[in-house]
Amino acid sequence: MTVLRAGLATDIGRARHTNEDRAAAGDTLFAVADGMGGARGGEVAARLAIETLQAAYARNPTIAGLREAFVAANAAIWEQSLRVDGLRGMGTTLTAAGLTVGADGRDVIGLANVGDSRAYLMSGGTVRQITADHSLAEERVRHGEMTEAEAEVHPHRHILTRALGVAPEVDVDLWELHVHTGDRLLLCSDGLTNEVGVDQIAQVLRSVRDPRKAARALVDRANAHGGSDNVTVVVVDVLVGEEGSSEPSSVARVAAAPAGPVGPAPAPPALVPPASGGGPGPSPERPPEVTSMTAAVTAGAPEAVRAGGVAVIAPAPAAPPRPVPPRPGGRELAPPPREPRRERRRRLGVPRRVTLRVVLFFLVLLAVPAGAVAVVRWYAMDNWYVAIDRGNLAVYQGRPGGFLGFEPRLVDLSTVTTSEVLPFRLAALRRTVSEPTLIAAEHYIANLHQEYVAQRVSAPMTGL
Repeated sequence: MTVLRAGLATDIGRARHTNEDRAAAGDTLFAVADGMGGARGGEVAARLAIETLQAAYARNPTIAGLREAFVAANAAIWEQSLRVDGLRGMGTTLTAAGLTVGADGRDVIGLANVGDSRAYLMSGGTVRQITADHSLAEERVRHGEMTEAEAEVHPHRHILTRALGVAPEVDVDLWELHVHTGDRLLLCSDGLTNEVGVDQIAQVLRSVRDPRKAARALVDRANAHGGSDNVTVVVVDVLVGEEGSSEPSSVARVAAAPAGPVGPAPAPPALVPPASGGGPGPSPERPPEVTSMTAAVTAGAPEAVRAGGVAVIAPAPAAPPRPVPPRPGGRELAPPPREPRRERRRRLGVPRRVTLRVVLFFLVLLAVPAGAVAVVRWYAMDNWYVAIDRGNLAVYQGRPGGFLGFEPRLVDLSTVTTSEVLPFRLAALRRTVSEPTLIAAEHYIANLHQEYVAQRVSAPMTGL
């Protein structure tokens, strides 16, 4: 029987006006949601995600039920955004862990994730990141287009490729964790990981025994490093788990029934080895590929079988070979040699329609406009500007007014209103103010608000 104990801490941070994070830490279900979508939308999306997750998982506390709970949460947010105009475009990340029983009858922790809120597991003193961020920068890292160091400072690192509530359907990453006594699970929003490195996170997890104090210590560290975002942390301790093994707890990726062909699971992120008193530990390395619960298709037409929410792909049985009828005299004759296709076409006078030169010509013909479109799109979208959107300052990506069909898109609707900006700044904002990066645009809004606050503070003093 597995026994868990959890601690939760959340904070608005040093730069935000509202806390759009929500979390849950019950007896068997733990979750962190980081909302997005403006002053009100992010808070509503995160709250709906947690409430729907808790209700749905309570009805079916299994790994399949955990995935169904994520799907239900996505539907609830999506439908609410369609009903309420002020909530259009809202969404949230969601990372959750639920204690349940595995197929082998042993207790297991199901872990699910959408977005860039992360889950780490500390087992045997080794801390490893289980989830993979669904962000534009991390996708480029996984495809070898960018290093992890570049991703940490890239302006697109906060742009998500997957979130709850932004589309009618969502893909959910799932894992099974067989945990041991003394293990510790960490769920957190990116307000922690953007400010505190994994080495410091590991140091707190190893040194602070009480989960509530550990969660608070991590939040305090994020604020001490700047606190540029809301920060939420859930620490889950395994008081009683599996015994008798010196190896780290096992993590198996669960492949839920996909809409298309099943592909290989991405490799999990790097490990942080346990601290050693005898000198530096081994260099961090990626753990071996997690075990996939999906069988590979090797021959024949694939046949999908759903078992407990897990799709197992098995090859259809091959048809028996057709016997070759014997020729007269009890012997089998070898079939006549097949004439090569090229010779047959030449003998029949059929012209050769497709040549390598023709293929190359069409490829070049297609590549030129495709390249031109790519260049135009890059130019049109490689710009950020600050404008006014329904009384709030907002950051857009693109060119004001659009460029050759590529319209700007809203990236961040801040909580700063036009009444919180000095009046002489409004004229420039109505014309839009361009900035080279997303971070620069967000800093510009923050500076406008700080300028307004400073003016209000100094005004009474000037009157005296």
